[in-house]
Amino acid sequence: MFARLARFVVRHPWWTIVAWLVAAVLIIALSPKLTTESDQGDFLPSKYESVQAMKLAEKAFPQQEDTSALIVVKHSDGGKLTAADTAKVNQAAASLNAKKPPTVQNFATGPQAVAPNKAVQVIMVPMKGTSQADSEKQGDAVKDIRAKLPTLLKGSGLEAKVGGDVAGFVDNEDSFNKSFEIVGIATFVLIIGLILVIFRAPLAAVLPIIVIMVTMQVAMGLIGIASKIFGFSGDDSLSTIILIVLFGIGADYYLFLMFRFRERLRAGDDKKTAMITAVDRVGEVISSAAAAIAVTFLVLLLATFGVFSAWGPALAISVVVMGITSLTLFPALVSLLGTAVFWPSKAWKKQPKGTISTKIGNAVGRRPAVAALLAGTVMLVLAAGALGFKADYDFAAGFPQDTESAQATKDMEKGFPPGLTTPVQVFVKRTDGQPLTKQELDAFSAKAKTAPGVGAVQEAVPAADKSVARIDLVLKKNPVSNESISLVKNDLTPAVHEAAPPGTRTYVGGQTAIFADINAVNNRDLSVILPVAAVLIALILALLLRSVVAPVYLVISVLVGFAATLGSAVYVFQGAQGEPGVIFQLPIILYLFVLAIGTDYNILMTARLREEAKEGHDPKRAAALAVQHGGPTVAAAGLILAGTFSVMMLAPVSMLKQMGFAVAIGIALSAFVMSMFLVPGITAMLGHKAWWPGHGDEPKKLKGPDPLEDQFARSGHPS
Repeated sequence: MFARLARFVVRHPWWTIVAWLVAAVLIIALSPKLTTESDQGDFLPSKYESVQAMKLAEKAFPQQEDTSALIVVKHSDGGKLTAADTAKVNQAAASLNAKKPPTVQNFATGPQAVAPNKAVQVIMVPMKGTSQADSEKQGDAVKDIRAKLPTLLKGSGLEAKVGGDVAGFVDNEDSFNKSFEIVGIATFVLIIGLILVIFRAPLAAVLPIIVIMVTMQVAMGLIGIASKIFGFSGDDSLSTIILIVLFGIGADYYLFLMFRFRERLRAGDDKKTAMITAVDRVGEVISSAAAAIAVTFLVLLLATFGVFSAWGPALAISVVVMGITSLTLFPALVSLLGTAVFWPSKAWKKQPKGTISTKIGNAVGRRPAVAALLAGTVMLVLAAGALGFKADYDFAAGFPQDTESAQATKDMEKGFPPGLTTPVQVFVKRTDGQPLTKQELDAFSAKAKTAPGVGAVQEAVPAADKSVARIDLVLKKNPVSNESISLVKNDLTPAVHEAAPPGTRTYVGGQTAIFADINAVNNRDLSVILPVAAVLIALILALLLRSVVAPVYLVISVLVGFAATLGSAVYVFQGAQGEPGVIFQLPIILYLFVLAIGTDYNILMTARLREEAKEGHDPKRAAALAVQHGGPTVAAAGLILAGTFSVMMLAPVSMLKQMGFAVAIGIALSAFVMSMFLVPGITAMLGHKAWWPGHGDEPKKLKGPDPLEDQFARSGHPS
């Protein structure tokens, strides 16, 4: 099949290129855009209590803020606030209310906003709006407030800082923009630079960048069409993830093809025959790898967290498009360029001798058991660290702490519990629809004040029909810490339910409760998608290798690699750096980039092991040759992909640093430990048994001249 495809593409490269361009233009021009959501709570299933609380709030309190900021006022010398000071703060709030920005509901303060120790007074700034345009207006409002405060407090000895969610976004937007700018530039420089080092050819380095960028536009168009047909949406990070996935696998498949193309040129083939043979040999590897990754991504449809289930089809479409591109557009372009793709270097003509991959291959071939044992020990030691994994939901702590919003939070905590900025929202609802009485709400508030972890209870706010009331509970500790999230899930929520007045029902909501439910959803989703993905990958490998044994140890090695990568992150960030945990999305990110993409290298190496066995080599010699010939491809692909992620560690944001480190380590383990040592070592040890019950390693029978090359020669093309 791949030989026929290769012959068509090589014989008709211009038809292939024009067909791609026409399809790309039509898809990009006519397809709808994928809709996105920003609020993580929007992706939770409705059965979770935090979602039910959010829906109840939208109905009972339509005027409730969508987000908020807060102004923290203190004496510049750190002294206690006096009655005159609080009067000045109240006056400032009134002045701000007189000319408040459109998105601001009001500037609220009063006696309850003065800290018991008189260290600070806060002005709460609730805001409305959830769209991108609203977010920009909210940011402008924060900047406007900051500009007015010095004038309003002039001569009073007071100073004010604006903090809260909106202010944090304003302050950290530059950090994020700079981070993505650094990562983006470094990624392109790294990919181009490494391919330049590998092939010493500018055209060979630039070609994949251009093709992958076009492929991404086509993929996004198809995803937009699919989203309208099947009714799914993504989150704001989806396009970034698709970009990283496509550059990762696109560079991999390009290198798979180019290394084999160069190998055939060195063997004496002309450019067209070399490309046909290259596609014929690696076509099954690329298609199997793409199928394995696409299936792995589609397993995300089983996730109950909406973000992940939306990622599944979008990423699967992207991978399939990239796989097709790699078997059609790349070969068409390179077959036209021929050896000019390697200009000005002449190194493609020379067969390297005494390379590192040859030495590694010989070592693995001589002592496969030692290679497998050492590699397996490294992986298991790292995997043990995963047992200590703790999720971290505190995004703010990962941003620079010298911003005004970060300083405002520190000032606020001098007089109030940390939970003031993000209270747990409890909604009390009468089951019979009758109004709640003041006595019922006071009794509930009194009980809630003694609940675990609660530092303060704010005054109840009844809804318009009086059958629902909102009571905010201020936590004693950081509301988005892992400790607080566990507290809300395991202790506070049951206590609140028990404190509900007769004839009422309570709903626990707010950001901490949402994160508690996300934690439960993540644990459930990983427990489902990991085993299902493992089974499906094993089935694809069984079809590719015509074996039952090899897929078993290949899948086990990939799962151990996943655990080893997570364990490495735990050792570094929780252990060495003493952080409370690693970002809660990390396991699913590793699923996407390590378990899925890392499978590429195992497939390539195992296919090469089978190919060398078919050439008549014994298992140990086949392992040596597979590492010698396949090792440079795996090393180059792994180095580029790991390097691409490692540049994220240059970002000044902890979340991006953790992602970059973990994925880079995971890819490096997949490429340089599993594929180079563990998989060839185990395969050499098992020998013929690795391919049971098939005969995938049986040597080819001697036959006459290659009919493929004969047919090609008869077609009139020069050989």
